[in-house]
Amino acid sequence: MPEPVTHTLDVPGAVLTYDVRGELSNQPVLLMIGSPMGASGFPTLASHFEDRTVVTYDPRGVERSNRTDGTGELTPDDHAADLAALIEALDAGPVDLFASSGGAVNALALVAQRPELVKTLVAHEPPLAALVPDSEAALKACEDIYETYQRDGQGAGMAKFIAIVSYEGEIPADYTDQPAPDPAMFGLPTEDDGSRDDALLGQNLRGCTSYRPDIDALAKSTDKVVVGVGEESANQLAARGGKAIAELLGLTPEVFPSNHGGFLGDEYGMPGKPAEFAVKLRDVLAR
Repeated sequence: MPEPVTHTLDVPGAVLTYDVRGELSNQPVLLMIGSPMGASGFPTLASHFEDRTVVTYDPRGVERSNRTDGTGELTPDDHAADLAALIEALDAGPVDLFASSGGAVNALALVAQRPELVKTLVAHEPPLAALVPDSEAALKACEDIYETYQRDGQGAGMAKFIAIVSYEGEIPADYTDQPAPDPAMFGLPTEDDGSRDDALLGQNLRGCTSYRPDIDALAKSTDKVVVGVGEESANQLAARGGKAIAELLGLTPEVFPSNHGGFLGDEYGMPGKPAEFAVKLRDVLAR
């Protein structure tokens, strides 16, 4: 796999940073995205696609992509506009798109709005809490995470986030009445440092989980959309969000190896099964 070449792109309200592995003129392009995960989460998966030009990027407000519009919450539509600008800047025709987690929500927004830019979207575990049967309790839990973060800081907010994303099954109505998890259990800070600029908790959490994709628009492009869920995470919120959007679109979810981060190598010390994941992704894209 060629070494990544880094570029920047000015868009309204931000300067996006993206990396290109390979030539844009003579190979099919595979764009890999997350949210709030940036390009740093994809080197291992990218290494399994030497026959493609792989593009990764940092969403606005994440790692190297600096916002020029100040702070505040973002929506999947905001990110979809950035993705459209990025794909147009690549000038390589419609791209194949692997999108993970919040990136999958943003990519669904992109396909609904600009389907001509995407050849195939593999949306892996979009955390569409607004679409699951227990949406009221799920969204209430997400709101509680945001409020906890604003009140008590990053450690307290992230502890609740970890607890909700790993919860198995439907979220009970009294979930937020239960004792809060101790941040120290997860190696998180117990003291509030006063910052409120966390890309996940402060910028993307509520807009992502509460998003309702344009089903009518997506229904016109179901030949472009594949929904993926992890074999080990199928009863967790993000995978259930994937199942919910698949059902609304009349699609059968594809089961991928491992869990929510099944494509990861040792980027964050929580490896999945990247080699097996890449085989599955390659097979899905080839169809």
